[in-house]
Amino acid sequence: MQPILVGDILERAERLYGERVAIVDGETRYTYAEAGQRIRRLAAGLLGLGLPVGAHIAILANNSHRYYETYFAAHYAGMPLAPLNIRLAGEELAFIIRDGDVRALLVGPEYLPLLAEFRDRLPDLRHVIVLDDTAPLGDHTYESLIEGSAPIEAAARDWAEDDLINLCYTGGTTGRPKGVMLTQRNVVSNAEHVQMTFPVGEDDVWLHVAPLFHLADAWACYVMTMAGATQVCVPGFTPDGFLEAVQAEGVTTTILVPTMINFVVNHPQVRDYDVSSLRLILFGASPMAVDRIQAAREIFGPVLCQAYGMTETAPVLTAQRLEWLDYDTPEGIERLASCGREVMGVRLRIADAAGADVPPGGVGEIVVRGPNVMSGYWKRPQETAEALRDGWMHTGDIARMDADGFVYIVDRAKDMIISGGENVFTTEVENALYDHPAVLEAAVIGIPSERWGEAVHAIVVLRPGETATEADLVSFCHGKIAGYKCPKSVDFHTEPLPKSGPGKILKTELRKPFWAGQDTAVH
Repeated sequence: MQPILVGDILERAERLYGERVAIVDGETRYTYAEAGQRIRRLAAGLLGLGLPVGAHIAILANNSHRYYETYFAAHYAGMPLAPLNIRLAGEELAFIIRDGDVRALLVGPEYLPLLAEFRDRLPDLRHVIVLDDTAPLGDHTYESLIEGSAPIEAAARDWAEDDLINLCYTGGTTGRPKGVMLTQRNVVSNAEHVQMTFPVGEDDVWLHVAPLFHLADAWACYVMTMAGATQVCVPGFTPDGFLEAVQAEGVTTTILVPTMINFVVNHPQVRDYDVSSLRLILFGASPMAVDRIQAAREIFGPVLCQAYGMTETAPVLTAQRLEWLDYDTPEGIERLASCGREVMGVRLRIADAAGADVPPGGVGEIVVRGPNVMSGYWKRPQETAEALRDGWMHTGDIARMDADGFVYIVDRAKDMIISGGENVFTTEVENALYDHPAVLEAAVIGIPSERWGEAVHAIVVLRPGETATEADLVSFCHGKIAGYKCPKSVDFHTEPLPKSGPGKILKTELRKPFWAGQDTAVH
């Protein structure tokens, strides 16, 4: 029996929903029949450049109908796709493109100046395709590839369900991004799991407002196409843009990170917009305080459901359902803090250090297995073996589970901060700080932030006789790493930072003053 693949999702939509609007992007609207033809033409155009089947391609762009098309064109061209984080610095992007063996880059015109900063360090990048009607001399345009190519009839390769389809880079505790290898089986299984958890239909309208480079939103390309739903794209999140899109297009469902919800809820004109079409708002990427959930309910109604997942699991692992939520009883209010139960198709446990289950209410690491779990990290066999040991994906997230199977995130075993929904690995920030000639010791931690959930905070000891200000160090980091990873604040210590016996800086001691009085060690 042949497995269901990414192409099957699109082809079903073409058969059943061909005349329905598939994608809306400003004034641009395509039906599923029209989008399918564009996708096949794009795939043929990529092959027409001389790229071999199996070559890796990447995309660096804001949300658009073209971004959506690229996810499916990867299947027909037989070329795994690496969606690139638009917030990364040039040095980080250059590393990913080289490490990921990328041979062609699709780039939004707004990122051409950024690409120019590091293009000369990409000797193996053969083609640049600009997501526009015009391109610099020597490059190609997205639309010219489509207009100049006949649609490919079938995928250019005989895909197996364990073949790599998406190479998604995530930050690494070593200071280098890691490529998460997601297979056809991974992304299709995740789509099926979500459909079983949140049945969506052809009358739904999904808003792509979270970035499409991130698995937090990218999965919806597959799920909503599977359902024949309409998908609306906005280039990126702003409170006004979100509210305008919901009102204008009758958006019924979307996913936001808590920071976005907070911005919308606190928008001074939020009540001037009609958001009554919304029936489900998923949120995730970081926990959200219960009082913020209740404030959002006052604006949107009881339509918010928390979900939890990670890039390595394509991504959804747990989710709330609307019928489980109760905003009015003490027990229900407490449960609002839960990220829900394991979704169908996923097995999730809370395990102790020995790998044994902890009893209900006990704290341990979330470990999971299922067909949505990655095949591994690209070119990282040791890290793959560590993450996928004993038949389980070890998430590095610390949680408790109640007797009814509801999961509550408590802390993170991995040294990671979630700020504004973005993962920040502290080692990356510390490495940047240590490059400054005045820095002797540096530790980076997350501290509570009303705006970002957690803010990146650095604690620094300067070399004897050297001077540097907070502004100096923050500015220095901006030249090394993405802006969202840079410290928002810096404390200077004159004494050495506290350390364990082996000499590791005790970040738990450094965090204590900032998290005193907080219910959990994440915000």
